[in-house]
Amino acid sequence: MELDVVIDVVCPWCFVGKRQLDRALEMRPGVVTAVRWHPYQLAPDAPVEGVDRTTYYENKFGNSPQFQAAREHLKSLGPTLGIKWDFESPCLIANTLDAHRVIRWASSPGVQAEVVDALMRRYFEDCQFLGDPDVLVSAAEEAGMDGALVRELLASDADKDTVRAEVTQAQAMGIQGVPMFIFNRQSAVSGAQEADVLAGVIDKLAAA
Repeated sequence: MELDVVIDVVCPWCFVGKRQLDRALEMRPGVVTAVRWHPYQLAPDAPVEGVDRTTYYENKFGNSPQFQAAREHLKSLGPTLGIKWDFESPCLIANTLDAHRVIRWASSPGVQAEVVDALMRRYFEDCQFLGDPDVLVSAAEEAGMDGALVRELLASDADKDTVRAEVTQAQAMGIQGVPMFIFNRQSAVSGAQEADVLAGVIDKLAAA
């Protein structure tokens, strides 16, 4: 069974979904033989220097009860998934194009999942700026990639158009929110589902 996952690394629900998927795959070892991570951009127009996270969320969601409830729900999920959220420290939301390029390059050495996790930890737990090449190289090196090569590629335009095209393709497919899990290129599950739900989908497809 193959799985394609569409995410943005500045989406907190994608971090939750990634950790839930980790659990689901542990619950069903060996059934899913390939997991591919694909880009989505929630703030594609974010400038290179980034956007203040607090200001961005206030402009997008206001201080609505729904937003506050979602934030509290994320906080409650954190300890169960090993996520130490930091929503209080000053933080910049990056244009994630470069981060997605690094994830794409991680496919060849087979460490996409590790890079995704490393990037999300740096942003959500340490409030590091994912537009900083040093941060991106650090995440790549943690996952076992060649940091010097990643830095060289980041300084170029390599795969920028490819990543943008993938985002456009996801939108053309009707994807408006992430995470999105697509099993065997046919069965899609949207949102940060619990591990049991994802494992159930795996079971259903395996039985079919």
